[in-house]
Amino acid sequence: MIRLVAITCLLAAGPLCVAQDLPALSRDFWTWRAAVQPFTADDIPRLERPNDLRIDWSPDAIARSRSQWSEFETRFKQLAPSRTSVAEQVDYRLLASALARVHWELDIDRRWQRDPTFYVDQTLGSFYLLLLPPPPFEAPREASLVSRLRSFPATLKAAQENLTDVRRPFAELAIAALADLPDRFHAMLTALAPQLDPPTRTAIEQAAPPALAALESYRQWLQKIEPSARQDTAIGRENYIFFLRQVALMPFSPEQLLAMAKQELDRTIAFAAYERARDGNLPPMPLFPSIGAQMAREQQDELQIRSYLETHHILTVPAWVKHYRNLPLPAYVKPFRDLGVTDHLEDGVSYIQTPNPNAGFFALSTARDPRPIILHEGVPGHAFQLALGRANPDPIRRHYYDSGPNEGIGFYAEEMMLCAGLFDNSPGTRQIIYEFMRLRALRVEVDVKLALGEFTLSQAVDYLAKTVPMDHSTAVSEAELFASTPGQAISYQIGKLQIMDLLSRASRQQGSKFSLQHFHDFVWRNGNVPFSLQRWELLGDTSDVPELSLP
Repeated sequence: MIRLVAITCLLAAGPLCVAQDLPALSRDFWTWRAAVQPFTADDIPRLERPNDLRIDWSPDAIARSRSQWSEFETRFKQLAPSRTSVAEQVDYRLLASALARVHWELDIDRRWQRDPTFYVDQTLGSFYLLLLPPPPFEAPREASLVSRLRSFPATLKAAQENLTDVRRPFAELAIAALADLPDRFHAMLTALAPQLDPPTRTAIEQAAPPALAALESYRQWLQKIEPSARQDTAIGRENYIFFLRQVALMPFSPEQLLAMAKQELDRTIAFAAYERARDGNLPPMPLFPSIGAQMAREQQDELQIRSYLETHHILTVPAWVKHYRNLPLPAYVKPFRDLGVTDHLEDGVSYIQTPNPNAGFFALSTARDPRPIILHEGVPGHAFQLALGRANPDPIRRHYYDSGPNEGIGFYAEEMMLCAGLFDNSPGTRQIIYEFMRLRALRVEVDVKLALGEFTLSQAVDYLAKTVPMDHSTAVSEAELFASTPGQAISYQIGKLQIMDLLSRASRQQGSKFSLQHFHDFVWRNGNVPFSLQRWELLGDTSDVPELSLP
């Protein structure tokens, strides 16, 4: 009955339909958000969509979203938080962050108006996400594959109406993403066909020609307008600070972020130098001889990590949390793997390919030792943390608000386990961890300088490729994501530093009563909650919580 009332209120969307409490407003908001949230290449913000999802980015739909957002904001303002419960006030600020993100997307960042890759995400990207859960392909997923494919022409027609402020680097990326589509789509469908029932295969085969024609027409249109499009992609200082304060709930200025990252980069370079001196002339770690060998080692390592967390009293590992597993990259995913991360965290699955010395930065590391990526992506990282988050007894805390806590936890887990001794007998793995640390520190500089206009996208690519160093393809993927998603790349390093600050303060405040395991259990359970709010709830300290500013 509650859900029916919430949906009725949402559909009525009138001034008299005011939520009676914060949980009800949150339920209404997230029901709406699941239907309208833009698709993205980032795997952390993914959420469960309604089976009857209708993708609509027409100008009328954007106007409706603005109107609905305004009504949610009005209802939110009528719900002044209680002063008797810190937990309720934290939840209140969480919903404020969610509302600020919608305002950011629609009226500040405006990818829908500036960035042609946005519509690649809403078409091919939305279809790609349906390929990622492991088989079987059940009826609702098959129906969604067909409906999303059929939506391509209308979405791309809307794209040409909406893209009135195109930026040339984004147009170039979209044009490149749409290359060789007929061949790639044919390869995908050929591999996918055995997974589908005959009516679905027929429906996809019928929907594919107009969908591909619309994508090709969109590519040609971009080629025509790209030479005259603006070169700059920066969001600007004022807008970036809005994101930091109101969406990410971080108290830092861009200059503070750069100083924090510089200090961490110096620390990382020093640690790597100590490691090289300690290890001497260490030969490179060998690659696994086969994908099967890599998968077998990953399964063994995942179990070892779970046991290590428990026996060393680092973090509680509930038995009900799914195991994180590597699986071979399906042939139907491979043609479009550049559209996003090849995992399905809800099922604890990450797809890998045959070990290859020419693989990208992260794939090469897992082909030598799966554990650093298990820590970040699996246990105790994203898959594990998101499972705990989805089981949070407070439903408002089960949702994504910003990458800061999620990616901060994933990155923190790597150094946490390094210091806990997991890699004491594996010097090559310790070197991998330091390479990861170096990258995350450099990401902050790239993110901030892209946002402020001090880096162009091509300068960011060159900087990452040379300074990390990393392969050019990975550098392009990184810089593209950071340029189109300001604030995402800082989340790893700054989030980790916020956890370490919180740990230090909690340890000093609690003294002999401090328990590392209890501390980590709190942080992981509330892994969707920005750390400024966790600090408020855990320590009663509001000094890092930015002042609420509603439009």
